[in-house]
Amino acid sequence: MTLEAFYNEIGSDYKAVLMRMGNSEKMLGKFVRKFLNDKTMGDLSTSFNSKDYPTAFRMAHTLKGLCANLGLDKLQKSSSELTEALRNSVADNAAELLEQVRADYDMTITALAQLDE
Repeated sequence: MTLEAFYNEIGSDYKAVLMRMGNSEKMLGKFVRKFLNDKTMGDLSTSFNSKDYPTAFRMAHTLKGLCANLGLDKLQKSSSELTEALRNSVADNAAELLEQVRADYDMTITALAQLDE
């Protein structure tokens, strides 16, 4: 799968993120592939499940920023909603929001794993 096909698959704007990376497909490909090895989602799940909500907030916020920079729009949106649900205290719907983040993350990682080298 090409980078453009990947971004189309996950519902993101390829041209916008490419512009953000100085119109360098090589640079974009390098950085988006690094997301496969990022530990933020695992740390988010671990901290949330252990009720360490301040750390869960930081991890959700970190994930949101990573996704914004890489143009992973759906995952950025769901992680942003979770960040806000954890900002001051744990909102009643935080567990549901985390499930949406996991679903968006899994969809993104599955598509990312199919990128051409």
